[in-house]
Amino acid sequence: MHESTASVIEKSAPGELVDHNLVPHDLVPGVLFEKRPATTLEGNRAEGLYNAWITLDNPKQYNSYTTEMVKGVILAFRAASNSRDVNAVVFTGSGDKAFCTGGNTKEYAEYYAGNPQEYRQYMRLFNDMVSAILGCDKPVVCRVNGMRVGGGQEIGMACDFSVAHDLANFGQAGPKHGSAAIGGSTDFLPLMIGCERAMVSGTLCEPFSAHKAYRLGICHEIVPGLRVDGEYAANPLVITDRMLDEYGRIVHGEFKTGDDRAAGKETLLRGTVDLTLLDQRVEALCAKLLATFPECMTKSLEELRKPKLDAWNRNKENSRAWLALNMMNEARTGFRAFNEGDREIGREIDFVALRQALAQGTPWSPELVESLIPKP
Repeated sequence: MHESTASVIEKSAPGELVDHNLVPHDLVPGVLFEKRPATTLEGNRAEGLYNAWITLDNPKQYNSYTTEMVKGVILAFRAASNSRDVNAVVFTGSGDKAFCTGGNTKEYAEYYAGNPQEYRQYMRLFNDMVSAILGCDKPVVCRVNGMRVGGGQEIGMACDFSVAHDLANFGQAGPKHGSAAIGGSTDFLPLMIGCERAMVSGTLCEPFSAHKAYRLGICHEIVPGLRVDGEYAANPLVITDRMLDEYGRIVHGEFKTGDDRAAGKETLLRGTVDLTLLDQRVEALCAKLLATFPECMTKSLEELRKPKLDAWNRNKENSRAWLALNMMNEARTGFRAFNEGDREIGREIDFVALRQALAQGTPWSPELVESLIPKP
């Protein structure tokens, strides 16, 4: 018998369980891992059982994930999957502004832009993060505590369930900022909301409300997140009545315009964000998941995830290669514009000027990139 085999047998003696984690999951800053007591459907504590909360902890940058944070998410999901006492995983972000807005654009602009060989290695980590979510042995609930856009939308859709407060926004950012939503959204959106609605989201990059996300079918449940005069109120910036416009189009969940939007903003300013109902609904969902056979649950997850997994595994490597090469031109420009711009001068390039230059055969050069960056 090999010594290594004997060592494993010795460590797995009665009363001592084998640790299946690669490395400790709490070594990476920016990602919090916490086991919270699981409760039953009746609200009683299920002694010795927990729900694992994995929290992106970068609220100053709307919980955008750095390279180190991606590593932390991978390790945390592996730890949650391996934990014998964990019922479900809750994946969320710190604060009440954002679940996640995707990759950290400051890091993208200042390190990865112009370095495709480095970004290719980063995308290996990103792919492993998505795969860690899709491969978790426990059901994964995305607690949407604010914006879920860009790469945040992609890792959110990799989860099994989404519960959101209705102030949250969803959407993509790719072609507006020099990328394409091929970190999962082009795989998941057509499956989850249909091809044409996926086309709208993935190309026009227009944010949509939690109410619309619920209507489209990428959110299991939404709850109010705003208190006004001590009472919960629906998002005042969104049309929450189930109605049609003059063309017969569904407007439920669409953002208000004009005077209605202005009045909604005033209401929003008078209120305060309260995530109590969100946490209650997340815990209630976890309690429902607790009342199942664990192995049957895992097998059900594996089967029901197959459409997502099939699309994801088919495309993730060629997507990784394209995204790396794109760091030499459009991504390099788009991420710089976002990082160096602000609300006053904007965070997008002059798209018309770019298209005019390319139509004349202008090559990508530092001079072209510099001319497109928004300036005061």
